[in-house]
Amino acid sequence: MTVGEIYEILDDLSPFELQEKWDNSGLLLGDELQRVERVVLSVDIDGRMVQEADEGTLFILHHPLIFSGMNRLLWSEYPANILREMVKKGHALIAMHTNFDKTHLNRYVFEKVLGFEGGCCEEFVCRAEGEWRSDELLEDIKRKLGLERLRVVGEKRDIRSVAMTTGSGASLLDEIDADLFLTGDIKFHDAMKAHSIGLMMADIGHFESERHFADVLGESLKNLPIPVIIAQSINPFTYI
Repeated sequence: MTVGEIYEILDDLSPFELQEKWDNSGLLLGDELQRVERVVLSVDIDGRMVQEADEGTLFILHHPLIFSGMNRLLWSEYPANILREMVKKGHALIAMHTNFDKTHLNRYVFEKVLGFEGGCCEEFVCRAEGEWRSDELLEDIKRKLGLERLRVVGEKRDIRSVAMTTGSGASLLDEIDADLFLTGDIKFHDAMKAHSIGLMMADIGHFESERHFADVLGESLKNLPIPVIIAQSINPFTYI
């Protein structure tokens, strides 16, 4: 298969035109006519993955390795150090970021991983109503996401509505109509704002909430006539 053929399949599955204006999803490295021997799916990419991958590999990542404008390529700096090795080995790279959040990932994590039923998903925000004890609900979320701890803003005993955005969604605070908002990368001033308006928040981690990307996309690509490998990049954080 060629990079272009796989790109068309991905575009039909989750149109790249749905990405946010600030995003950089799409073909970021390689050529549409380039032959592909295998596909590797992952949230991110690191040096180990590049070293272990055979030549002619197409990486399909959730996070764009080239995100904002690059005004220099220094091999000692990230992401140039990764790109240099990928070019040497003839790798290609496609990113599926905010478009895939909207069409697949948020709903999958909300419904299949966390088990919320009867909800709805609009753009980046999934929402469900029910009746939960906050302490029991948060413990269940920790277990299902494999989190050692949860940073929580606010305190409510009873929860009747839950909203969620995978990755970093605190910028959506003004759009949240729920008792509890689940997202990652909650900053101090976002927490202060949530506290002031009575919104309970729980930081479910950026990596932890998005690491199912490869599994979700892999299910849709399992019939490709070339191997599709589900990989997992490192989580740069450790907890002590």
